Amino acid sequence: MRTGSEPATARSALRARLWLSLWGLFWAIFGTAAFALVGRPGWAAACGVLWLVATVDLTMILRHIRQGPHYQPGRDVPPYPPADGGPPPFRGPPRHGHP
Repeated sequence: MRTGSEPATARSALRARLWLSLWGLFWAIFGTAAFALVGRPGWAAACGVLWLVATVDLTMILRHIRQGPHYQPGRDVPPYPPADGGPPPFRGPPRHGHP
């Protein structure tokens, strides 16, 4: 159910993003070095750009983790205020006008 406050209460799995960013950073560094050694400057430049993007992403992730629970609420903080009437009733699958 959408409440309209999703952008203000959105959560991100920062630890998972941290590990994925580190994994990408490792492969970008490896790719840059490997392609530079075999004489493929185009691919080395592409991996270098990816290295830069992964480094910026890693910096932002670490910044958000250090900012604390304001940007990464714990499990006791609900993702959005509860709806007043509860979930809508289940009406079954949609019916099509096929014979």
